[in-house]
Amino acid sequence: MFLGHYFNQLKRSNQISIPSNWRRLISGRVYLTQGFDQNLLILGEDSFHEIYLRITSLNIADPLVRLFSRMFLGKASFVEVDRKGAISLPVNLMEYANLESEFVIVGQGEYLEVWSPELWRQQQSEINDAQANAQRFSTFTIATR
Repeated sequence: MFLGHYFNQLKRSNQISIPSNWRRLISGRVYLTQGFDQNLLILGEDSFHEIYLRITSLNIADPLVRLFSRMFLGKASFVEVDRKGAISLPVNLMEYANLESEFVIVGQGEYLEVWSPELWRQQQSEINDAQANAQRFSTFTIATR
C-alpha cells in the first residue's frame, strides 16, 4: 500500500524516481495519466484496468463520459519503471502538472499522485483546514469496523 508523501528532484530526461520503500510494490510497467487536480496519477496494471472497465461500461452517448474517457484514457501512457525506480514523464503531462525541477509524490493506497510543490502546498492548506474538514467530510460513512 502506498502511504505518505515525499519531495524529490526531477532527474535528467524528465524522470521521476519512485521512493525505495514503494519500489517493491511496483512491477516493471505502470500506467501514467492526467489526474483530476492538475496532478498526475501512477497506477499499477490492476488498478488502471479496473478504472478502464468502469469507463467502458458507461454510456458513450453521454458527452461527459466521452470527455472523461478522453481525459483519462486519451492522456494515458504505459511506461517502464527502470531498475532504479525511475519513470520518464511525457512532456504534455509535465506541462499539465506544472512540473519543472521538483515534484512531490503522494501515496494514495492503490495508486500514486505526482504534484508540483506549489500545487501540493495549496492542497496541504486545504487538508490542514480542520474546521472545513469536519463539515465537508461529515456525510462520508467512515468506520473502523
